[in-house]
Amino acid sequence: MADEDLMANSCDGVVDGEPKTSSPEEKATALLDGLRRRMSAAAIDDQRSDDMSRLQTTVLPLDRFKQWVYCIAIVAFDIELGQTIQQLYPASVKLTERETSNICYLSFPDSNSGCMGDTQFHFRTRLCPIHRKTLSIYKEYNKNCFQSLQVDGTHFYGYVYFRQVKDRTARRGYFQKSLVLLTRLPFVRLFTHVIQLMAPQFFECGDASLEAACHDIDQWPAPTPGATLNLPLMGVVLQITVPNRNEKLNHSPNTENPCPSVSITSLAGNPAAITSSSHPSLNPYPIVIPSVYELNIYKSLAPIVTHIQLLWELILTCEPITVMASTPDVCSETVQSLVSLILPLKYGSDFRPFFTIHDSEFKEYTTKTQSPPPIILGVTNPFFAKTLQHWPHIIRIGDYGSANNNQKTKIKKSGLIKTLDSKTGVYTKYRPFLQKDREILKKLVKGVESRRPSEVQSALLRRFFTELTQSFLIPLERYFASLMPLQKNVSPFKRTPILQHFRPDDFLRSLETSGPQLTSGVKGDWTGLYTKFLRCPNFVCWYDTRLREANQKLRVLHMEAISAANLTDWIRDKAEVEVVDLILRLKDKLSAVESDGLPLNGETVDKLRANLNQLIDTLPEDLKAILNKT
Repeated sequence: MADEDLMANSCDGVVDGEPKTSSPEEKATALLDGLRRRMSAAAIDDQRSDDMSRLQTTVLPLDRFKQWVYCIAIVAFDIELGQTIQQLYPASVKLTERETSNICYLSFPDSNSGCMGDTQFHFRTRLCPIHRKTLSIYKEYNKNCFQSLQVDGTHFYGYVYFRQVKDRTARRGYFQKSLVLLTRLPFVRLFTHVIQLMAPQFFECGDASLEAACHDIDQWPAPTPGATLNLPLMGVVLQITVPNRNEKLNHSPNTENPCPSVSITSLAGNPAAITSSSHPSLNPYPIVIPSVYELNIYKSLAPIVTHIQLLWELILTCEPITVMASTPDVCSETVQSLVSLILPLKYGSDFRPFFTIHDSEFKEYTTKTQSPPPIILGVTNPFFAKTLQHWPHIIRIGDYGSANNNQKTKIKKSGLIKTLDSKTGVYTKYRPFLQKDREILKKLVKGVESRRPSEVQSALLRRFFTELTQSFLIPLERYFASLMPLQKNVSPFKRTPILQHFRPDDFLRSLETSGPQLTSGVKGDWTGLYTKFLRCPNFVCWYDTRLREANQKLRVLHMEAISAANLTDWIRDKAEVEVVDLILRLKDKLSAVESDGLPLNGETVDKLRANLNQLIDTLPEDLKAILNKT
């Protein structure tokens, strides 16, 4: 309603000079009826506001916990029932049968590799419709955070610590159990560290350590974009910074934990070194995690690094991709690294870092009666080599450090992969639009020869793809900016202006003079790549976000124009009903400032309120009293 014409019915009197055809008596009756309804609604809202303010004065147990973690599940293997959730914390959490089944199967490796010892990986699973909503606690976070880190109301992330060891007392001869942290936050790097601290202590000491860890998380400050946060956990402090939406990507090497006396790995392997946060910490220095979300992309993609630019195009255009690996940790890290190649652009389609044959969406993704959906699947079960053989792009990754990872790989024709034991490589018939940038490959090869740390290699690779993606986005941003109306055309006596339509043909023609060739040295068919991009979910995601931001900007400009206008002069020749209508619309716009989170400065809001009060003062006492209460 805030986007409608400020003057609505009364605006036509300014533009056309013609009053409405309805009689004054009818207008007055309708207006008073509307005012009564507004007064009733306002009374209810006041009561709700009072109730909410009383609730907000007290922080209830687990309130802060829920801002970071949805729940923690302990999943064990039952010889009769299979994987089952033994315990949920908090116990009040409710999962549907479908969600429970998916979480159980995704919490255990789905391969023949054995995965003896401890294995860490993560997954992403779809929520059932009753849970598909972004919780209100993330409203402020989503508004200010980096776009790729926004909370997705349709999916959960699960961070798994799986342990399998020989146990003579168990019927199968093995102890098999997983600690799973479920959250809506895509902080892959942070939560990988969190469960690395929590799980070994839980396996050693049991439920008491889990309750202590959850109590620690409940003391964490809210995930505030742009702020440096200290997060106490199990006797240590994790120091992070959540990127805000205007922050540039960090290309520095992903070195962490500058204090040599503190190590996540050593702490995880030595439960005795971890103390409760209620006691003096044995480790006075915080463990600095430089990025809450970024993995070592060079380590994950080194086996196929010679084809990395081709993979960038596949991710950019949302092509269906299957990543096949022998273990879930390699699989999930590879998928996550692929998705991050197009940063700062948000990946707008679905991706599953780890996917099993028991997933409820297995049939949906493996059917051969229709084309594969735009999704990235990470799998480890050899059965997928046959089931997904019809997919157009298949990536085979060996274990980190395996022999075939150090060999040069070639692109193989799609359809030749028969088993999960095939050689590492990219199996596709896709022909890239852009030529390879030989310089980045030379730098990486030189780094291997000089034994450069993988963190530095990862930083080089990240910088290259960030600059490539930004070069791709600049023409889109420039064309989109040209669709914005001029500020001089924003009038307080007309409707809020709207953007012109995005016309693909016009945009593609603009590439001749303002294309990515101005900022990137990469050659090739950029126009063909843009044409493909404009038809994929990534473009829809980018455009919807920019459109929402632009409309918000136009609403702000319109309100600023209204605040600067002399409305009392304008209403001198207007009927009383038109003035009341104007007042009600001004009230709606003021309420939208808070409800929609419009970035309007306090001075402008004060001017709008002053204009509103001046308009109300021009009315008779009875209407003035009613309007002051609405």
